[in-house]
Order: sequence, then structure tokens, then C-alpha cells
Amino acid sequence: MEQTDAANAASMAREAGLALLDARRTFDDRVAARERGDRGDAAAQSRIAELLATRFPADAVLSEEAADSAARLSADRVWIIDPLDGTREYAEGRDDWAVHVALWAGGELVAGAVAIPGEDLVLDSDTVAPVGARGDGPVRLAVSRSRPPEVTEAVREGLGAELVPMGSAGVKIAAVVRGQIDAYVHAGGQFQWDSAAPVAVARAAGLHASRIDGSPLIYNGVDPYLPDLVVCRRELAPRILEIIAGELVSQGGTGEGG
Repeated sequence: MEQTDAANAASMAREAGLALLDARRTFDDRVAARERGDRGDAAAQSRIAELLATRFPADAVLSEEAADSAARLSADRVWIIDPLDGTREYAEGRDDWAVHVALWAGGELVAGAVAIPGEDLVLDSDTVAPVGARGDGPVRLAVSRSRPPEVTEAVREGLGAELVPMGSAGVKIAAVVRGQIDAYVHAGGQFQWDSAAPVAVARAAGLHASRIDGSPLIYNGVDPYLPDLVVCRRELAPRILEIIAGELVSQGGTGEGG
């Protein structure tokens, strides 16, 4: 039986993850962090490109690690790829990095998969389970391990939330999908490939996903820059968006903070 687009996305993400793990086994102390990231990016990009060329030679591609082409803007189907989301975490030997493979068609994300190879986990939009009921305790917000954007602090304060540091964007959104945290708010600058696949999976799980002003996340746009997003439990979305709106008014700007 022919695989669905989501199943293909999942298998490609898994294959790229295996290539990344294989590449990391070749590193030793003489390999600098930057070179580790570069090798990983190249290995994952090569594997995904090979699979796409074999399975979907007529489809267009938007990838962080490949030259962009205006041809995708008139294509019916566009794969949006981040071969290695969380280069720093990968280079450090951590597990909180991911591979993103999404498909855009007809103006919408129609399939997506996020692989977290360090956990031998792949989430895809066909098979992901709906998010269950939230347990007791404070709202849990995923944040960057380095410097969270200012808008996240406003949400934390407004909700009395607990901050949970973790790695890449895909891992953070996957944590919302898995019920490990309740929300991820970002306003520090991202690109379409940073969020396309995890947003496709999050929506399939019944979560809210939008820009921080509540407007839709638009993919396969001319400019790949897509700097902010909110992914959260649906019951939290109105309050989170309200808090963010108030923060943006007080800042007189976008709330971007890294």
C-alpha cells in the first residue's frame, strides 16, 4: 500500500536522524563544535535530498541547508525541511535536537513529522495522539536554554507559570504535543523550516498554533523568515494571546529578544 505523505515525512525524518547519529559517532575531542554541526547538517541534508529525489522528484523543496528557488512559489507541493534543528545541542552531545520534515500543498501544511533521534522518537501528523487533559500544578512553559525572549517572561508572570529550559524549537513543540509542557512562546526570530513540521504535528494533536498576535502562520511565503509563534493547549490560547498583546503594547514593538 502506498505511504501517506505524513508517513513519508516520518520515514525521511527518521532516516536523517540515523544519519546524524552515525555522523556524531565519528566525532572526537579534536572535532570543534562548529565542525560537528556542519557535518551533521550536511549528513542530514544529503540523506533527505536523496530520499526526496527518489520519492518525489517533481516536488519543490525549501530547506535551511539548501539554496532557495523561486520555483517553489508556484509549485503545487513544497517540502519544508530543517535537517538539524538544534545544532548547538547536537554538537554538545545532548539529545534535545530534532529533524523536521513538512509538506505544504494548496496553501496549507498538510503533513509533517518531527524526529527526536536521541530518544528514538518520531511524531507525525497522521498518527500523533490527541493531547490529554492537563494535570494539576502550574502552567509549564518551554524556554530556551540560553536567553528567553522578553515576551516569555510576560507570559510566565501573567500565568504564574513554571519555566522549563530545553533545546531546539522542534523539541519544545514536541514537548507540548507529548503533554510534558503546556505552551511554547517564541518571539526571537525563526524561519519557516524551524516551525513547519512541529506545527503540523501540533495541529494534528489538537493544539493551538499561531503568530504571537493571533494571526495565522503562513508557510511557503516569499521570505522564509517567520519570527514568532505560540503553540499551546487550546484552553490557554486566549489568555496567552491577551498577555502577549498587552506586553507588545507596553514595549511598542515586536517583543523579540533572542
